[in-house]
Amino acid sequence: MKKTSYLKELTIKSTQKRRGTSNNRKDVMKIQSWLSLYAIQHPSSGTVTAIDGDFGPATEKAVKNYQIEMNLPVSGIVNQEVFSKLCGTMERAFTLSTAETDVRTLVVKAAENHLASFPYELQIKGASNSGPWVRAYMDGHEGSSWYWCMGFAQTIIDQAASTVGKNFKTLFPLTYSCDTVGTKGLEKGLLHRYQKIRKDPSLMKPGDLFLLQKSTYDWTHTGIITAIKDDVIETIEGNTNEAGSRNGIAVMKRTRNFQRSKLDVFSIDPLTLG
Repeated sequence: MKKTSYLKELTIKSTQKRRGTSNNRKDVMKIQSWLSLYAIQHPSSGTVTAIDGDFGPATEKAVKNYQIEMNLPVSGIVNQEVFSKLCGTMERAFTLSTAETDVRTLVVKAAENHLASFPYELQIKGASNSGPWVRAYMDGHEGSSWYWCMGFAQTIIDQAASTVGKNFKTLFPLTYSCDTVGTKGLEKGLLHRYQKIRKDPSLMKPGDLFLLQKSTYDWTHTGIITAIKDDVIETIEGNTNEAGSRNGIAVMKRTRNFQRSKLDVFSIDPLTLG
């Protein structure tokens, strides 16, 4: 893969514990982040804690609660083995079988794999669009201004393309901007406008990107198309919510009526050839 920032989210430099002499603020924040992410899926676990880089009694207790949940020795200490369990969902999300060779199938499988791993953003120091999942998709960037829907979509395309030895950057540049991808699609003749899509839905296929059009050259949100049926597409989108926001909180599967929405479609056909 070209986008490899996720690897930094899977390791800590040394064992972290209360009053530890080798404690590292960034590593402690990673631990606190993953404990909080675990709590989102397991709200009664008691693992959510402040993400402040201080391995104090609250973090120690949260670690112990996690260790109880996972049937691990209850020490309140996080070594790499414990941390690997904490961030195991991300490692699984970025593991894609090499048995499949069809790029479109790989794109859909990669998107589904990430969806099943529950990527959520966190608020850290009052800033939304933060946490390990956002940094993984956004090449280390995070914070309120870093909308991550395109970062997610490009990560999925990158993962699928690299599995068969292809470079996603031949399709479009690494970017976090829907406008950049939309403009590149127009330049390459790969962007189908919503008016054409409505008349001929066969122009879009699973694995393509939709771009939600605000105006002719302004796109505000994107996601992976996973299925098309009748007037509806099924999608997997980053930085969205139950209302389909472009600045939501998670990766989610959605349905969208392309006959009623201004959904331009970027074809990934060049990655499927040769």
